[in-house]
Amino acid sequence: MNKLLIVGTVAFDAIETPFGKTDKILGGAGTYIGLAASNFDVKSAIVSVVGEDFPQEYLDLLTDRNIDISGIEVVKGGKTFFWSGKYHNDLNSRDTLDTQLNVLADFKPVVPTDFKDADVVMLGNLHPLVQSSVLDQMEVKPKLVVLDTMNFWMDCALPELMDIIKRVDVITINDEEARQLSGEYSLVNAAAKIHAMGPKFVVIKKGEHGALAFEGENVFFAPALPLKEVFDPTGAGDTFAGGLSGFIAQSENASFENLKNAIIYGSNLASFCVEKFGTERMLNLSDAEVNARLQQFKSLTQFDIELNK
Repeated sequence: MNKLLIVGTVAFDAIETPFGKTDKILGGAGTYIGLAASNFDVKSAIVSVVGEDFPQEYLDLLTDRNIDISGIEVVKGGKTFFWSGKYHNDLNSRDTLDTQLNVLADFKPVVPTDFKDADVVMLGNLHPLVQSSVLDQMEVKPKLVVLDTMNFWMDCALPELMDIIKRVDVITINDEEARQLSGEYSLVNAAAKIHAMGPKFVVIKKGEHGALAFEGENVFFAPALPLKEVFDPTGAGDTFAGGLSGFIAQSENASFENLKNAIIYGSNLASFCVEKFGTERMLNLSDAEVNARLQQFKSLTQFDIELNK
């Protein structure tokens, strides 16, 4: 069975949307990536850090899904990373109400010995130096390294971010971030500039408008599934990344053609994530539901056309 190493936050979130609000609930990029990847036949592990206040039941939720948690450090007397946010009515924008780094401030990731030869490494959104230190610990060069990042690191750690971008095969960022990183408004031109920075594949997420993938002159567009209701967008991008990396790890194929399938699988899982608060939907997801919605994606994107001679 192929191995997937996931690096990202395991955290507490408190979320408010037009449809309601939560107290502290399970969150974090590493959590969403891991739960999404658990839908595939891969051996996965999360590298992260939590405080002594992190409930054992949350760790059990991960191990119940065959996710190795030996790389999750529990700091005695420490408090877990906490984020609180409020979404606007359109759910495309949000205000951060509170961020408490807590134990994450001094996080030094330690890759479990059994995963230093992982086939695929998924670097969730963290400081670029943390992401780099994980790659430094790998004893075998991964077949594929996927990087997720955000505009915050472009603002405050750009040199370090540029260093890690040189070392990855796939970068996933949203359209606003792609424009900021490249200095180009056209996403085609933005992708070309980012490709020149190092990654073989550039995946640009456009939220409810789908995702674009680029490999040189090759371009692929995947729509987002039109949903009747979007309840909470938190974690959708991380779920997308987990689905993408999990599918590639399972299929043992890192070609652009297979990346297209991976993007559809990631988009499919992300469409479930937004239907409930936090991780609730991902924790109550059946294979039948996943397959049925994949069929919807297929129907949405496939058509026959006769070209005029």
